[in-house]
Amino acid sequence: MLAATAALPFAAPAQNTGKRNVLFIAVDDLNNWIGCLGGHPQTKTPNLDRLAARGVLFTKAYCAAPLCNPSRAALMTGLRPSSTGIYDNSQPFRQGPSKNALTVAQYFRANGYKAMGSGKIFHDAFPDPASWDEWFPKPEQQKPADPRPANTPLNGIPNTAQFDWGPIKNPDSDMGDFKVANYVTSQLLKKHDKPFFLACGIFKPHLPWYVPEKYFDMHPLETIKLPSVKDDDLDDVPAIGKKMAKANGDHKSVVQYKQWHRAVQSYLAAITFADAQIGRVIDALDASPYRENTTIVLWSDHGWHLGQKLHWRKFALWEEATHNVFMMVAPGLTKPGGRCTHPVSLMDIYPTLVELHGLPAKPGLEGNSLMPLLKNPVANWDKPAVTTYGRNNHSVRSDRFRYIRYSDGGEELYDHHDDDLEWHNLASDPRYAVVKRDLARWLPQTNAPDSIRTRGGAE
Repeated sequence: MLAATAALPFAAPAQNTGKRNVLFIAVDDLNNWIGCLGGHPQTKTPNLDRLAARGVLFTKAYCAAPLCNPSRAALMTGLRPSSTGIYDNSQPFRQGPSKNALTVAQYFRANGYKAMGSGKIFHDAFPDPASWDEWFPKPEQQKPADPRPANTPLNGIPNTAQFDWGPIKNPDSDMGDFKVANYVTSQLLKKHDKPFFLACGIFKPHLPWYVPEKYFDMHPLETIKLPSVKDDDLDDVPAIGKKMAKANGDHKSVVQYKQWHRAVQSYLAAITFADAQIGRVIDALDASPYRENTTIVLWSDHGWHLGQKLHWRKFALWEEATHNVFMMVAPGLTKPGGRCTHPVSLMDIYPTLVELHGLPAKPGLEGNSLMPLLKNPVANWDKPAVTTYGRNNHSVRSDRFRYIRYSDGGEELYDHHDDDLEWHNLASDPRYAVVKRDLARWLPQTNAPDSIRTRGGAE
């Protein structure tokens, strides 16, 4: 059992009977390539699709930051990167302005819940033991890891570290995510005397894309379709955006080594593997006594580029990097088949769970409760989603537009009514001056200095 390192200021309620539980599922590096979002025509995600059909799928959900540590720290603390100075993967959120923040797991603990889980919820370098009553594996044990094939890189691209992919001979049971799902399913099949906040952090489809061979077989290489890409897509992008794209880095290597089709195949295979582990967890919940009193929230920490805008990975402010998967099932509240097409933010998860579970209002949270949209997914909603990548670089995503403003004043504006792929930057067109001005009102007014950098800079 993990000891809390920060004091919990609220006394647990005397009576927990009837409290709704939380199953909190995070998926790493998953973009909109799932069946119910239609991001890629060849994806196979039956379990994500059936879960989405049980509640509300947010089709325009966006991260607070397009990389692991800032996105997860923001979601878990309810504080934006621009407020905390947590902008990259080397900055622990337990330093600087957010050092005393109560995470959503801590807040549930403070209100009578047992918080437990396994896998990747926070960035791996900063796991935050203060948030949990119980964690698998125990701190003195090695975390579940994936097998590593011999003779890497499998893709033949030299000097790329994790940027590698290919099938492995191992069974599912050798994979870290399988072991995480084992722990979570075991908890769902136990008797609990207190309501629980149970976290399940699925690592795939994070790089490297090494998953069992059978998942590659589900996506035959000769059938793979590449994303639509415009070769001169960066010509109308400001200098900072071009620098983020790094077109002469990953993209150049993928093309040079003829790995684009195999990379797309591998990403799809990793998604299908992750989907299978999520299916095991949902099946366990359905077989448990907790099916009808457990809120399910599933989110991915950001999106992922596979060549769009000549860019790979996350680390950018365009649609592919910022758009993530988000769905909620709240028995007794949400209705099956709900689809919300308004833009929402991962920042909204914390206040939504607090209100949904009847906890005392938590001051200082910077997201908005989505309760109106859980009740009625087509209810009016006029709040855009804001994403930050590095200090004073922001994107504002409304129902129709994406507006990006960089720290040097460079701008991008895309009209998603007729440009879903964000190929045509309209920022210099005077006809859109009013649109830009309206969207700029949502830019953060605070841009905190960078917090202290320590370790953990890896993806």
